[in-house]
Amino acid sequence: QVQLVESGGGLVQAGGSLTLSCAVSGTSTLDEYVIGWFRQASGKEREGLACISVGDGAIQYADSVKGRFTISKDSATNTVYLQMNGLKPEDTGVYTCAAEEVGWSGTYDLLVPHAFGYWGRGTPVTVSL
Repeated sequence: QVQLVESGGGLVQAGGSLTLSCAVSGTSTLDEYVIGWFRQASGKEREGLACISVGDGAIQYADSVKGRFTISKDSATNTVYLQMNGLKPEDTGVYTCAAEEVGWSGTYDLLVPHAFGYWGRGTPVTVSL
C-alpha cells in the first residue's frame, strides 16, 4: 500500500519561499509512478499544481505556478519536492501530494485529481501580506 506524507508547510510572507516534501513509502521504487502536488483553498475545488514522472522526469506545471514553483525528485529517498518561490496570498491552501502508477511522458494533462489514486493528508500553507 503506497503511503504519502507531506511536510514543510507553514506561514510565510508574500514574496517568500517554502519547500514542501512528499515522502513516499510502500513501494520499493517510484520509477513507475507519477507524483503530483495539489492545492485546495478554503471554499474552492482542489487544483493541480505540478506533477513529475519519476521514471523519465517528465514534468507538467499549472499556468498559475509556472515560473514560480519547481517540482523535483530524489529517487534514492523516494521523496518529491515542491520548491515555491514568489509566494502570493492566493497560494494559501492545503497542499497535498498524490501518486499514481501510470505510464506518462507529459503528452497529456495529468493535473486532475481523479487521475491519482493515492493521497497524503496534506500540509497547510498560509501566505500573508
